[in-house]
Amino acid sequence: MLHRLFKRSQPSGPSQIEGQSNEASVPVLLLTGFLGSGKTTLLNEILTDPRMAGTAVIVNEFGSVPIDHGLVRVGSERYFQTTTGCICCTATSDIRVSLYELHDAMQKRKIPAIDRVIIETTGLADPAPIINSIIPGGAPATALRDHVVARQFRLSGVVTTFDVLNGRMTLQSVIGGWKQLAFADHIVLTKTDLADERKDWVRELKLLNPAAHFHDKNDADFKIADLLDGDAYSISGKAEDVGGWLAMEALTEHADHTHDIHRHGDKIEAVVLTHDVPLSPQALQTFLHVITTNTRSGLLRLKGIFALADNLEKPAIAHAVQHRLYPIERLSAWPDHDRSSRVVLIGLDMPLGPIRDLFRAVAASPSRKRGART
Repeated sequence: MLHRLFKRSQPSGPSQIEGQSNEASVPVLLLTGFLGSGKTTLLNEILTDPRMAGTAVIVNEFGSVPIDHGLVRVGSERYFQTTTGCICCTATSDIRVSLYELHDAMQKRKIPAIDRVIIETTGLADPAPIINSIIPGGAPATALRDHVVARQFRLSGVVTTFDVLNGRMTLQSVIGGWKQLAFADHIVLTKTDLADERKDWVRELKLLNPAAHFHDKNDADFKIADLLDGDAYSISGKAEDVGGWLAMEALTEHADHTHDIHRHGDKIEAVVLTHDVPLSPQALQTFLHVITTNTRSGLLRLKGIFALADNLEKPAIAHAVQHRLYPIERLSAWPDHDRSSRVVLIGLDMPLGPIRDLFRAVAASPSRKRGART
């Protein structure tokens, strides 16, 4: 499902991975990183840079209900779109269609010209098919749209966020986490201020990607501008696996699980819970506590926006990564017209029945005529 929050138009097409950049083309920055590693937070900081005024933003979310789009501070002057589902399976169509529509909207003067595009992927996305759909010589062009995208856009760089608190799990359990790091031009270490000890992650991750530039997001010398200096994406200096992955992706059909936007492979899945009536703060705390402290919940990531009865105008935002629940924050206003509570849980072999039952239980009240939806 595609949520069109602004019109655009453009495709991508072939050339060569190390090909010359077209100075007239629009640079595209790919922002990736595993679940809960801080991509949206970094994206918001990037968008505060004065040089990013003419930026279009495309955010991909796993599951059918977008949450992150409400957390990106794009402002009225920016052009913003969300896609939902498994973008690593539909990358060629979704990314090329999104870029083509952006170009088309500029051509028809429906929007002003843009200077750059940032694509934030879901934390589960395999970057290879996404990169292949934009770089010269990548995925074959199957429509005129693809040739237009190839001429009008270029991949300028890949930025990957890496959560040092959960880094070991990322490296050990999900191949997508490895590939996000291996393809990166810049690797941004996040949550270093919360780590109990300073591990030399740079030395370890350089074995995976010797060409990457490393940044500590909490370092006083960290500069957003350092992430934006790319001209044309190159695999030069990266691990040998990178070229192989790109070549393999060009020959691979991604039809395995495009039918179910709530699943990624055989085990990772998303469950979406919604409720139409404001919750009590205590009910929300109960739900979050049980989900994040239960070692058998299978939770990898939780993110949600909630209407709370104590202040209907300021929704609550909840985040959790595995068993770490971050402090609940209140937004100053709702990001859109939808004022229902909605939460997405992403996990491995989650007990979906008990999770839905728990949400219904904490949301239930005899005085409410409408109940929870799943």
